[in-house]
Amino acid sequence: MTAVTIDELQPSRMARVIGDSITIAKRNIIKIRRVPDVLIFSTLSPIMFVLLFAYIFGSAISVQGSSYREFLIAGIFAQTSVFGATFTGTSLAEDMQRGIIDRFRSLPMAPSAVLIGRTVADVVINVVSLVVMSVTGLIIGWRVHGSALDTVQAYVLLLLFAYAISWIMATVGLLVRTPEVFNNASFMVIFPLTFIANTFVPSEVLPTPLRVVAQWNPVSAVTQATRELFGNTGTTNPLPDAWPLRHSVATTLIWVVAIMVIFVPLALRQFRRAVSR
Repeated sequence: MTAVTIDELQPSRMARVIGDSITIAKRNIIKIRRVPDVLIFSTLSPIMFVLLFAYIFGSAISVQGSSYREFLIAGIFAQTSVFGATFTGTSLAEDMQRGIIDRFRSLPMAPSAVLIGRTVADVVINVVSLVVMSVTGLIIGWRVHGSALDTVQAYVLLLLFAYAISWIMATVGLLVRTPEVFNNASFMVIFPLTFIANTFVPSEVLPTPLRVVAQWNPVSAVTQATRELFGNTGTTNPLPDAWPLRHSVATTLIWVVAIMVIFVPLALRQFRRAVSR
């Protein structure tokens, strides 16, 4: 950690970082409100995935002991949480390109507040997407069989995971020069990450090499945890063999902590490098 980061951990500095982060978060939320296209398309995409997989692939895929639509929703939630995190990288790359980051640099504010405010604001997009997907899922026949507490835990777990992924996207967004490059780079990673998993089909039906990857995929862990908390695992499905899926909630939290520990310092360091060019 640099000296600046250490200073920011002091109580007075922490108060400043929190205040500046709230200000930046408000700025980004207001930007979403003034450019509603971002929010509209971020909510239409999940609806499209729900309807596409439920009505087209749902008739060809069967899940033992469970309805495919109930099996599907947790996977869509996990996928959309990862996709929603890309707004962080796209927005940072766009702000860098337009020189807005240089304006922030000239202000008397904590440098880390730019990234914290950005990632916190993007939680709002994920919340809206989850609400829209939940309503869409209920319309097509998805039902929650877990308790109210388990349901809340499932949504919190999804938001925590999305927030952690947003720091990866922030790092990538600061490394590239344009939003277009970021979009191409991120989707090359996101699609395999979300499809080589138990999001849309049980991992047991995948070929052995892909099954191993899926079982240890963090997206599979959060998907399995969400299914279990929603009570959508089915009544006759056997317990998964792989440790990450048997302890999916713990595995998801481990992944969240690991990602944050690695990528928060990397993003902050890259931000300082980017603004000093």
